[in-house]
Amino acid sequence: MTRRGVQWLSAVAEDPELCRARWADDPRQPCTLPTGRLFDVVVTNQRIGMETFDQLERRNMPIGPAVIDYVAKQTGFFLPTRSRDRFTRTLARETDTPPEYRYLEQGSYLVVPGPIPLSGDRYQWLDAPLRRPEASPLRTIALAVMFVAAADIIARADRYGERYPNVEAAYAEDSQAEAAHGR
Repeated sequence: MTRRGVQWLSAVAEDPELCRARWADDPRQPCTLPTGRLFDVVVTNQRIGMETFDQLERRNMPIGPAVIDYVAKQTGFFLPTRSRDRFTRTLARETDTPPEYRYLEQGSYLVVPGPIPLSGDRYQWLDAPLRRPEASPLRTIALAVMFVAAADIIARADRYGERYPNVEAAYAEDSQAEAAHGR
Protein backbone atom coordinates (compact mmCIF):
# COMPACT_ATOMS: atom_id res chain seq x y z
CA MET A 1 0.00 0.00 0.00
CA THR A 2 1.29 3.46 -0.84
CA ARG A 3 1.32 6.50 1.43
CA ARG A 4 -1.62 7.94 -0.53
CA GLY A 5 -3.51 4.68 0.06
CA VAL A 6 -2.81 4.94 3.80
CA GLN A 7 -3.97 8.57 3.81
CA TRP A 8 -7.21 7.72 2.00
CA LEU A 9 -8.02 4.67 4.12
CA SER A 10 -7.12 6.23 7.49
CA ALA A 11 -9.17 9.36 6.70
CA VAL A 12 -12.32 7.40 7.52
CA ALA A 13 -11.08 6.36 10.99
CA GLU A 14 -12.57 8.03 14.05
CA ASP A 15 -9.07 9.40 14.76
CA PRO A 16 -7.11 9.42 11.46
CA GLU A 17 -3.87 10.62 13.08
CA LEU A 18 -3.98 7.85 15.68
CA CYS A 19 -4.69 5.28 12.97
CA ARG A 20 -1.69 6.46 10.90
CA ALA A 21 0.52 6.54 14.02
CA ARG A 22 -0.44 2.94 14.88
CA TRP A 23 0.30 1.85 11.33
CA ALA A 24 3.63 3.69 11.43
CA ASP A 25 4.53 1.76 14.61
CA ASP A 26 3.21 -1.57 13.33
CA PRO A 27 2.26 -1.74 9.62
CA ARG A 28 0.77 -5.21 10.20
CA GLN A 29 -1.80 -3.89 12.72
CA PRO A 30 -5.41 -4.41 11.54
CA CYS A 31 -7.82 -1.55 12.11
CA THR A 32 -11.61 -1.40 12.41
CA LEU A 33 -13.01 1.30 10.12
CA PRO A 34 -16.55 2.56 9.53
CA THR A 35 -18.07 1.99 6.11
CA GLY A 36 -20.39 4.29 4.22
CA ARG A 37 -18.40 7.51 4.30
CA LEU A 38 -15.63 6.92 1.75
CA PHE A 39 -16.55 3.40 0.69
CA ASP A 40 -19.12 0.62 0.98
CA VAL A 41 -18.08 -3.05 1.09
CA VAL A 42 -19.62 -6.25 -0.26
CA VAL A 43 -18.68 -9.23 1.93
CA THR A 44 -19.03 -12.82 0.78
CA ASN A 45 -17.62 -16.23 1.59
CA GLN A 46 -14.00 -16.91 0.72
CA ARG A 47 -14.63 -19.40 -2.12
CA ILE A 48 -16.91 -17.11 -4.07
CA GLY A 49 -14.85 -14.06 -3.20
CA MET A 50 -11.56 -15.55 -4.36
CA GLU A 51 -13.11 -16.81 -7.60
CA THR A 52 -14.72 -13.41 -8.17
CA PHE A 53 -11.42 -11.63 -7.55
CA ASP A 54 -9.53 -14.02 -9.82
CA GLN A 55 -12.04 -13.62 -12.65
CA LEU A 56 -12.08 -9.82 -12.38
CA GLU A 57 -8.29 -9.73 -12.41
CA ARG A 58 -7.94 -12.16 -15.35
CA ARG A 59 -10.30 -10.09 -17.44
CA ASN A 60 -8.75 -6.75 -16.49
CA MET A 61 -12.07 -5.59 -15.10
CA PRO A 62 -12.14 -2.80 -12.49
CA ILE A 63 -11.65 -4.22 -9.00
CA GLY A 64 -10.75 -1.61 -6.40
CA PRO A 65 -9.49 -2.54 -2.95
CA ALA A 66 -10.32 -6.03 -1.74
CA VAL A 67 -9.57 -7.82 1.54
CA ILE A 68 -9.65 -11.33 2.92
CA ASP A 69 -10.15 -12.60 6.46
CA TYR A 70 -8.63 -16.09 6.51
CA VAL A 71 -10.09 -17.04 9.89
CA ALA A 72 -13.69 -15.99 9.10
CA LYS A 73 -13.20 -17.25 5.51
CA GLN A 74 -14.69 -14.07 4.04
CA THR A 75 -13.67 -11.59 1.39
CA GLY A 76 -14.66 -7.95 1.07
CA PHE A 77 -14.79 -5.76 -2.02
CA PHE A 78 -14.71 -1.98 -1.64
CA LEU A 79 -17.23 -0.06 -3.72
CA PRO A 80 -18.04 3.63 -4.04
CA THR A 81 -20.48 4.83 -1.38
CA ARG A 82 -24.17 4.60 -2.15
CA SER A 83 -23.65 1.77 -4.67
CA ARG A 84 -26.16 -0.62 -3.10
CA ASP A 85 -29.00 0.07 -5.56
CA ARG A 86 -26.80 -0.37 -8.64
CA PHE A 87 -25.26 -3.54 -7.16
CA THR A 88 -28.63 -5.14 -6.34
CA ARG A 89 -30.17 -4.08 -9.69
CA THR A 90 -27.27 -5.68 -11.55
CA LEU A 91 -27.52 -8.85 -9.47
CA ALA A 92 -31.26 -9.03 -10.24
CA ARG A 93 -30.56 -8.77 -13.99
CA GLU A 94 -28.02 -11.60 -13.75
CA THR A 95 -29.93 -14.10 -11.60
CA ASP A 96 -33.09 -14.72 -9.64
CA THR A 97 -31.05 -16.34 -6.85
CA PRO A 98 -27.96 -14.28 -6.06
CA PRO A 99 -25.23 -15.76 -3.88
CA GLU A 100 -25.19 -14.84 -0.19
CA TYR A 101 -23.50 -11.57 0.67
CA ARG A 102 -23.63 -8.71 3.15
CA TYR A 103 -23.58 -5.11 2.00
CA LEU A 104 -21.80 -2.83 4.49
CA GLU A 105 -22.69 0.83 4.27
CA GLN A 106 -23.37 3.67 6.73
CA GLY A 107 -23.52 2.29 10.27
CA SER A 108 -21.33 -0.78 9.61
CA TYR A 109 -17.68 -1.49 10.34
CA LEU A 110 -14.97 -3.52 8.64
CA VAL A 111 -11.64 -4.78 9.94
CA VAL A 112 -8.95 -3.97 7.38
CA PRO A 113 -5.37 -5.22 7.29
CA GLY A 114 -2.54 -2.87 8.08
CA PRO A 115 -0.63 -1.39 5.14
CA ILE A 116 1.96 -4.20 5.13
CA PRO A 117 0.52 -7.48 6.43
CA LEU A 118 2.67 -10.61 6.35
CA SER A 119 1.59 -13.74 4.54
CA GLY A 120 0.52 -15.55 7.73
CA ASP A 121 -1.64 -12.70 9.05
CA ARG A 122 -5.37 -13.22 9.47
CA TYR A 123 -6.29 -10.12 7.43
CA GLN A 124 -4.70 -9.63 4.00
CA TRP A 125 -5.11 -7.29 1.08
CA LEU A 126 -6.06 -8.98 -2.17
CA ASP A 127 -5.75 -5.55 -3.77
CA ALA A 128 -4.53 -2.76 -1.49
CA PRO A 129 -5.54 0.84 -2.13
CA LEU A 130 -2.72 2.76 -3.79
CA ARG A 131 -4.68 6.00 -3.80
CA ARG A 132 -8.29 7.08 -3.51
CA PRO A 133 -10.11 4.67 -5.87
CA GLU A 134 -12.03 6.17 -8.72
CA ALA A 135 -15.76 6.25 -7.91
CA SER A 136 -16.73 4.47 -11.09
CA PRO A 137 -20.06 2.69 -11.53
CA LEU A 138 -18.17 0.18 -13.67
CA ARG A 139 -16.55 -1.33 -10.55
CA THR A 140 -19.98 -1.95 -9.05
CA ILE A 141 -21.38 -3.53 -12.21
CA ALA A 142 -18.26 -5.64 -12.83
CA LEU A 143 -18.34 -6.94 -9.26
CA ALA A 144 -22.04 -7.87 -9.42
CA VAL A 145 -21.74 -9.62 -12.80
CA MET A 146 -18.59 -11.55 -11.87
CA PHE A 147 -19.97 -12.35 -8.41
CA VAL A 148 -22.85 -14.25 -10.01
CA ALA A 149 -20.57 -15.91 -12.58
CA ALA A 150 -18.13 -17.02 -9.86
CA ALA A 151 -20.96 -18.54 -7.84
CA ASP A 152 -22.09 -20.44 -10.94
CA ILE A 153 -18.55 -21.75 -11.55
CA ILE A 154 -18.30 -22.99 -7.97
CA ALA A 155 -21.77 -24.57 -8.07
CA ARG A 156 -20.88 -26.40 -11.27
CA ALA A 157 -17.59 -27.62 -9.81
CA ASP A 158 -19.43 -28.86 -6.72
CA ARG A 159 -21.95 -30.76 -8.90
CA TYR A 160 -19.08 -32.30 -10.85
CA GLY A 161 -17.47 -33.38 -7.56
CA GLU A 162 -20.69 -35.10 -6.52
CA ARG A 163 -21.00 -36.90 -9.85
CA TYR A 164 -17.32 -37.87 -10.00
CA PRO A 165 -15.92 -38.28 -6.48
CA ASN A 166 -12.48 -38.97 -8.00
CA VAL A 167 -10.76 -38.90 -11.38
CA GLU A 168 -11.08 -42.67 -11.77
CA ALA A 169 -14.88 -42.36 -11.75
CA ALA A 170 -14.72 -39.74 -14.52
CA TYR A 171 -12.32 -41.94 -16.51
CA ALA A 172 -14.57 -45.00 -16.11
CA GLU A 173 -17.58 -43.08 -17.46
CA ASP A 174 -15.50 -41.72 -20.34
CA SER A 175 -14.23 -45.22 -21.18
CA GLN A 176 -17.79 -46.60 -21.17
CA ALA A 177 -18.95 -43.78 -23.47
CA GLU A 178 -16.05 -44.47 -25.86
CA ALA A 179 -16.86 -48.19 -25.93
CA ALA A 180 -20.55 -47.46 -26.57
CA HIS A 181 -19.68 -45.26 -29.55
CA GLY A 182 -17.16 -47.76 -30.92
CA ARG A 183 -14.13 -45.50 -30.69
